[in-house]
Amino acid sequence: MPVAYIRLYSDAEGHSRFEDVSPLGRTTGVVESDLRATFSEPMPADWVVFRHVVHEADDSRPHNAPRRQFIIMLKGECEVETSTGEKRRLGPGSVLLTEDTEGLGHITRRIGEGDRLTLLIPLGPEL
Repeated sequence: MPVAYIRLYSDAEGHSRFEDVSPLGRTTGVVESDLRATFSEPMPADWVVFRHVVHEADDSRPHNAPRRQFIIMLKGECEVETSTGEKRRLGPGSVLLTEDTEGLGHITRRIGEGDRLTLLIPLGPEL
């Protein structure tokens, strides 16, 4: 399976880091049509919420993720910077799994003047 999402996590020293994740999957057909696709293993989620960012967080101070969650960018763009200085630009269609709930945290910066709309999917304790 191709890279499906970016993982943002804290390493043993507390630094936030990125990892490109290609989940294992199984290729199969579906009953409803002649579609064949590779499906990842299911991931239990607690709930889903749309988030319209109306005021950005202070981008001069790092922060941690409030919980393990997928953030799917629907509209707008931002840049996420790890505590080691690595940066990733996220736009519509980008999927980020935030797991850096402890450690030195990360910084999120808005790119451009447009609104940012995201879909949040909090996960349970294990993937």
